[in-house]
Amino acid sequence: MKRTLTLGLMMALLAGCQGSPAGVANAADGLAADQAAESADDMAEAAATVGDFAAWLADFRRQARAEGIDAATLDQALDGLRYRPRIIELDRSQPEFVRPIWQYLDSAVSASRVTTGRDRLAEHRDTARDVARRYGVPAEILVAIWGVESNYGGNFGDFSTLEALATLAFDGRRRDFARDELMAALRIIEAGDIAPERMIGSWAGAMGHTQFLPSSFTAYAVDADGDGRRDIWGSIPDVLASTANYLAESGWQPGATWGEEVRLPPGFDYAQAELSTRRSSREWAELGVRPVGGGELPDFEAAAVITPAGASGPAFLVGPNFRAILRYNNATSYALAVGTLAEEIAGRDGILAGWPRDEQPLARRQVREMQRSLNRRGYEVGVADGILGPNTRRGLREFQRAIGEIPDGFATRRLLERLTD
Repeated sequence: MKRTLTLGLMMALLAGCQGSPAGVANAADGLAADQAAESADDMAEAAATVGDFAAWLADFRRQARAEGIDAATLDQALDGLRYRPRIIELDRSQPEFVRPIWQYLDSAVSASRVTTGRDRLAEHRDTARDVARRYGVPAEILVAIWGVESNYGGNFGDFSTLEALATLAFDGRRRDFARDELMAALRIIEAGDIAPERMIGSWAGAMGHTQFLPSSFTAYAVDADGDGRRDIWGSIPDVLASTANYLAESGWQPGATWGEEVRLPPGFDYAQAELSTRRSSREWAELGVRPVGGGELPDFEAAAVITPAGASGPAFLVGPNFRAILRYNNATSYALAVGTLAEEIAGRDGILAGWPRDEQPLARRQVREMQRSLNRRGYEVGVADGILGPNTRRGLREFQRAIGEIPDGFATRRLLERLTD
């Protein structure tokens, strides 16, 4: 129970330890005396943290006032703000295993999410069409982002954005970033867009139905319903228009698709399957890339081929609108989920090729071991950080080529075993 207690229970335990050991035991709801002594030490440390947070918050209040936030807003937003240990636990935790992309897509593009997306689109069809006409972003893309980000408002978090950002600015891994976001949140409140108690979102500070950080809100949020407030918590017109404005400002090209599933020719050079390698659709067609459903490739001036599971999984030709989605959330799996969910909401095919579902994910420690082994063998992939980035894929392709396998750069346990023999 050391680091998972609420502040209220922390203070209750501390109050108990100021009396007798029996008082500590009572406050800890029946803890044995030896456990109570240990808890008292922990609670004293927690109380010190609370005191440090209060001092930090007072200093931040002075900084915010100096940056032009009015005193009434500061009182409204910061009075009673609490330090939340759970947020620090979440900030510092890093899952040992990363889900394979097919498992992520199974959840993000589930049958129920497709059905609900169609229902939400039908429910808000006029609004979605108006927004699509204004910003040039298809309604199904907007609804797909809504679905992936918060399950259509079913789960956009229950943390106070102010408490989350204040906690992270005080004690998180990216304190300056969180401080700037907290300042942006204060400006949102000062503008009258939302009351502090309604500013709710994730532990990381993302807010509302489509999970805007405060700085993104100030840059892109829109009052589409004309009530004088930009409300991404309660107004679906504001939610859809704000999301569309974000994508439009991120380079969305009206009338173009995000991408298409493709079939690659025999002998395809998988070193070309990186988002940073861009060619026109005509050039990719000359290399033998074809749509899986037949016909012509989408007309892109600068497109990339991606193969998230190497030669054993689907391949996609993606264009500027895929990159616009990445600016919303910079993860290939996320952008692919949004694009695929949008296709299925619109009644088109999802992903047709199969995934290598028999492959087990590598733990981060195994990725680090793979990276160290590649470095020892002279493939120079850089720091062993446990992240399967472009340098690691390049090194893997070189190793695969050396052992006579298809050099697709897809990390598997079998390749790890070959590397560490």
